Amino acid sequence: MAERRTLVEGLTPAATPTEQQFMSAAKSSNGYEALRKATTDASGASLSTRIRPDFVALLKRASLERKLDGIEPNSLRDILEDAIEPWLKAHGYMN
Repeated sequence: MAERRTLVEGLTPAATPTEQQFMSAAKSSNGYEALRKATTDASGASLSTRIRPDFVALLKRASLERKLDGIEPNSLRDILEDAIEPWLKAHGYMN
């Protein structure tokens, strides 16, 4: 069996700075911050998860009604961010 290489050893000279930062995140003193910076951009990061079907229906309804009434936040993304932020703060993950 061939000897295994680390991800960093597998980088090619054509790797972008973002790719290099992602690969070296584990070696940094704060790997989480380096990983977060490497995997997000101005438009945000993608997250896929499963939630209860009734929550999905209610969220879609709330989003549509708020859009029709011109109330912000009205996108699923903005509604979810508003709901998640207090939890992250309450549990010490955000300042």
